[in-house]
Amino acid sequence: MRFKRNGSYTLNRKTKTKPNGKKPPAEEKKLYLEPEYTKIRVVDFDLKELVVLPREIDLNEWLASNTTTFFNLINLQYSTISEFCTGETCQAMTACNTTYYWYDEKGKKTKCTAPQYVDFVMSACQKLVTDEEIFPTKYGKEFPNSFESLVKKICRYLFHVLAHLYFSHFKETVALDLQGHLNTLYAHFIVFVREFNLVDPKETCIMDDLSEILCSPLPPPPAAAPSAPASTSSPSSQNHVTER
Repeated sequence: MRFKRNGSYTLNRKTKTKPNGKKPPAEEKKLYLEPEYTKIRVVDFDLKELVVLPREIDLNEWLASNTTTFFNLINLQYSTISEFCTGETCQAMTACNTTYYWYDEKGKKTKCTAPQYVDFVMSACQKLVTDEEIFPTKYGKEFPNSFESLVKKICRYLFHVLAHLYFSHFKETVALDLQGHLNTLYAHFIVFVREFNLVDPKETCIMDDLSEILCSPLPPPPAAAPSAPASTSSPSSQNHVTER
C-alpha cells in the first residue's frame, strides 16, 4: 500500500527583524515544565494509538509517511518563532546544557548560530524526503537498504530543533498561544521515535523531564456532580443553547 506524501515543501526563511534581546532568566528555569503549560494539549487521547504500525501497512511506508509529516510540522512550528531566533539572540544551537554542531557531508564540524543550524537541518531533511530514490512515492518502487539509517538521521536532527524551541523560545511560543500545539507535536514525535527506536535515548535524555510529563496520559477530568431531578421545561427553555 503506497501512501501519498507531500512531494515538495518550501522552507520558511526567516525575515529580517530586530532581535528581541537576550533570553530572560525565566527560560533558564525551564518554564516549559510548569504545570500550567504542560497540561495544555490539542488532543486528549493516547498518542500511542497513532504510532503503532497497522497490520496492513509496510514498515518502511509507515516510517516514510510519519517522518515526512513530522518534518513538515516541526518546520512549520519553528517558522512561528523564527523572527526571534537570530544570530544575536541564539549565537549557538543550544538546548539545556548541550550545544549542537553541524557536520557537513565530509564530516567537517562547524559551530554555527541556531538559525543557521536549523536552516541546515531543514534543507538536508527536505533534500532527503523529496528524493524518489530514498522516499519513493510510486507503486512498486523499493526503499533503499540505507532507508532506516536515514530516517534515524532525520529524526535526530528534528529532535534538536524541538529541544531548541523549548529551551530558547518557549516564552515566545506561549506569547503566540501555541504551547498546546508544541506540546502535542513533541509528545507525538517522542512516542513515535520510541516505538521504532529511531533516536538513541542518550540523545533525548536532555529532555527526559519533559518527555515523562507529556508522554503520560492526562489525568481524567473530575467527575461531574449528580444532576438535579429533571423538571418540566417551558418551550422557551428547551430552545436555549448553552455555549461551551
